[in-house]
Amino acid sequence: MARIALDKIRNIGFAAHIDAGKTTTTERVLFYTNKIHRLGEVHEGTAVMDWMPQEQERGITITAAATTCFWNDHRINIIDTPGHVDFTIEVERSLRVLDGMVAIFCAVGGVEPQSETVWRQASKYRVPCLAYINKMDRVGADFERVIDEIKNRLGGNAVPLALPIGAEDRFKGVIDLLRMRALTWELGTEGADFKEEVIPADMVDKAAEARQKLIEAACDFNEPLMEKFISEEKIEEEEVISALRKGVLETKVVPVLPGSSFKNVGVQHLLDNIISLLPSPLDKGDAVGHNPSKPEEELIRKPDAKEAFSALAFKIASDTFAGNLSFIRVYSGKLEAGKTALNVRENKRERVGKLLLMHANRREEIQSVEAGDIAAVVGLRMTRTGDTLCVDKEPILLENIEVPEPVISMAIEPKTSTDSNKLMKSLDMLALEDPTFKVHTNEETAQTIISGMGELHLEVLRNRLLREFKVSANVGSPQVSYRETISRRAEASEDMERIIAGKSQYVGCKLAVAPLERGAGFSFENKVKDGELPYNFIDSIRRGVIEALDTGAFAGFPVMDIQVTLLSGSHREDESSEVAFKIASTMAFRQACEKASPVLLEPVMKCEIFTPEEFMGDIIGDLNGRRGKILEMVARPHVQVMRVEVPLREMFGYSTDLRSMSQGRASYSMEPARYDLVATAVAKEVRFKFTGKE
Repeated sequence: MARIALDKIRNIGFAAHIDAGKTTTTERVLFYTNKIHRLGEVHEGTAVMDWMPQEQERGITITAAATTCFWNDHRINIIDTPGHVDFTIEVERSLRVLDGMVAIFCAVGGVEPQSETVWRQASKYRVPCLAYINKMDRVGADFERVIDEIKNRLGGNAVPLALPIGAEDRFKGVIDLLRMRALTWELGTEGADFKEEVIPADMVDKAAEARQKLIEAACDFNEPLMEKFISEEKIEEEEVISALRKGVLETKVVPVLPGSSFKNVGVQHLLDNIISLLPSPLDKGDAVGHNPSKPEEELIRKPDAKEAFSALAFKIASDTFAGNLSFIRVYSGKLEAGKTALNVRENKRERVGKLLLMHANRREEIQSVEAGDIAAVVGLRMTRTGDTLCVDKEPILLENIEVPEPVISMAIEPKTSTDSNKLMKSLDMLALEDPTFKVHTNEETAQTIISGMGELHLEVLRNRLLREFKVSANVGSPQVSYRETISRRAEASEDMERIIAGKSQYVGCKLAVAPLERGAGFSFENKVKDGELPYNFIDSIRRGVIEALDTGAFAGFPVMDIQVTLLSGSHREDESSEVAFKIASTMAFRQACEKASPVLLEPVMKCEIFTPEEFMGDIIGDLNGRRGKILEMVARPHVQVMRVEVPLREMFGYSTDLRSMSQGRASYSMEPARYDLVATAVAKEVRFKFTGKE
């Protein structure tokens, strides 16, 4: 395959709320770029990018799938991401390595809960965005309302780049505001043929006004263009594109395009603007990392094949025939099949077996990858999600990928004794693929506990155990993954003198704990005087505290939002060790937490419920019984939208109850909002259940 210049590469992702049309849009893109020769449909289970059996059966995307296509002499590497909140890690790790994003919105649903999550993720990694308002053919489609929601709910500087011609069943094309031409698609050609025409007479004034606003927005990023605009000189299309592109790259403007992917309208226009406005690897600039041996030293890698090799492994997938596939984004240099690369986390070299260019679950073997490429590597044994790969002579540690904590757990056990070993190996493999899936053994009950992001997440993984790994297992009822924190400051000390491994050991440490604001996590501060304790003992105390965070003093759940301060410590030459300090710090931490009035926290979910108005009374009454808090109610055509916050504990089985209350006509979506204090009665119940204490 001939090498494409870096400025002609686009690494992009399609991201949105569930059912906004990401996979359908990707399918059209592949069809119009001649990557596939027959359109597949999500609802028929024939979409290329939804290749997993469960994706085809459920009609949703579960795992992010990568592919490559070509448009106007440009290479576009695409990652199609899931829209369901249970699989949000797939979006997180994809956006970490992508250069640009197409945020897809439903013209009827507008900005939905997962739209907000995706937007926050893109903002965190400063990923430039285009907005594509899909499903303009649907009843209730409203282009301008969705733009207002992008501005008001997401804070995006949304600027229409095109206007829809008609809406609902009258939608037939778009007006390109840069060239002031109407684009209409021919029926019966699967969208392959479209015409350029003059703008319909009844839309000329509206289009002229929208173009004026578009140029005004572009002027903010180009002073000569501003001068031309003020002087009322003729402005060329290329000047506006150049200025807009600058604004997009700075994430200060979001161009908006209308379309209907299912009806094959507007996708080619979207492709043109992906090429024109979204960044290449050169535009994204240097990759910034740190020296692994000197974390305070910042290092950079230029997007150039002649630089030292560096890449980030952003996804691990198991393959029946090839073993583990490690998906990497190359930031600099070149990697060839058969060579070795340094895994910075392990500080060990790994041999690269094969290099693969992926097209969903199909693959094409290639001999090398260079800066700007996204590919899969066969043969990396130690590599995990978020690991940096580089040349061992010039090591660099790139920014890792943030992994959200699981919110739901359940016990799992093999159906037969012969399945026992297979079950643990299979669970380990699934945990390797999915960092949000956790497996641990409860020491008191000896049960194997699996934790994930939601009921659907764990159900999908359970089905994969049966289908892919041929392991039958029984699972218990879902359990909420509670957390603990403290409500006041407290101190505790531990002076320990005992025989450990046949040797006399003496250590002493004094700790203080204090609550932090919700969501702050964990902080460790050392206030020991210089020379009072060697650094390695201080580090052992910190590691002991971190281990102790896994088991809180209230009901044994992990502790969060806590500040730990080391106040003092004591040791004796030849009678103190790192192990002893680690044990002492764990004991002191637990004593301090018991004194600090520990409390229980529960995950609170943000829900959006869509219902016909006649069922609202029953639904509101039911939510009150679930300790729900209604934040907002919005009227939309033919439907009412309720935005509420409800404890996760109260939402198990809600989909069945909601269908019963609404004759199957209401729907809802849910995503984690935060951890919050549990009501006293519920906290007592949970504590008794897990510890037997009142």
